[in-house]
Amino acid sequence: MDPQKNIRLEVMQQLESKVDGFIDQFLIPVEEIWQPTDFLPNSQGDSFYDEVTEIRELAKELPYDFWVVLVGDTITEEALPTYESWLMDVDGISQQDGGTSWSRWVRYWTAEENRHGDVLNKYLYLSGRVNMIEVERTTQHLINDGFDIGTDRDPYKNFVYTSFQELATYVSHNRVAKLARNYGNKSLAKMCKIISGDEMRHFNAYSTFVDEIFKIDPSNMMIAFKDMMKNKIVMPAMFLRESGDTMGSAFDEFSNCAQRIGVYTGNDYIDIMKRLIVRWDIEKLTGLNEEAEKARDFVTKLPARMERIQSRMKISDEITHFKWVNPALTK
Repeated sequence: MDPQKNIRLEVMQQLESKVDGFIDQFLIPVEEIWQPTDFLPNSQGDSFYDEVTEIRELAKELPYDFWVVLVGDTITEEALPTYESWLMDVDGISQQDGGTSWSRWVRYWTAEENRHGDVLNKYLYLSGRVNMIEVERTTQHLINDGFDIGTDRDPYKNFVYTSFQELATYVSHNRVAKLARNYGNKSLAKMCKIISGDEMRHFNAYSTFVDEIFKIDPSNMMIAFKDMMKNKIVMPAMFLRESGDTMGSAFDEFSNCAQRIGVYTGNDYIDIMKRLIVRWDIEKLTGLNEEAEKARDFVTKLPARMERIQSRMKISDEITHFKWVNPALTK
């Protein structure tokens, strides 16, 4: 066995005893956590049709790029089967023989995340502003196509990735919530705001996992962090496509929409990198070997380097027409 892989397995096994405590600390019991129907019209109630009418009327105030971003966020959330299956294959996480605390974490985390796509999908359907068959086809394509996030089965790299992504989705959903509120859509704002709260809890969990690994195996954890930053964190929806198009063909234009309306930008990417450097106290780490010291030097200098590049970047103002959203039905 690769000695590096062997070390990672030992660390994951060493942390196993803490995972049930992490579940209690960072996740919420089913009976206590919010569910999609808490934020949607009650289909058993007499006021159901009135509430749906209100959703449809308020939805008319939301502009085209907003809808594209909301659809893209929803599809990303609904590709959850890909993310769960990927994490279940990480070294140290096993479903065999009844599973482990690590596999229980992945299942419980997945169950919480599943509610996000559920509530947003139902909202899109009720809004009347979206071509749902095209949204559904894109979701199926994204799950079919899977992804390669550059982490292989390495738990260190995977936990860096999930820490970064949970913080990125917090930023994205929180910004969408603010925009929805500005357009007078309080119900949608509430949905997105509470989703962002979940993402922040999940960020706190995955960043804690990394923190624990730094205490046990600081040099290898530092090198893994550097590798992920050097190769750049790719988005979970990197293979996004519409029906009839090639894999990944829709991602750049979706990303441009998100940047145009300020939901998630290149500067946000850099800010998240800075937050992770502070969160894991990278500049004060001790006990690093020579390779890890070089990795730390690379990581701490990277945000400034990326800021210089970002300052020269220009986002296209050209509106891309997605099959998901009919321009005639938006402002």
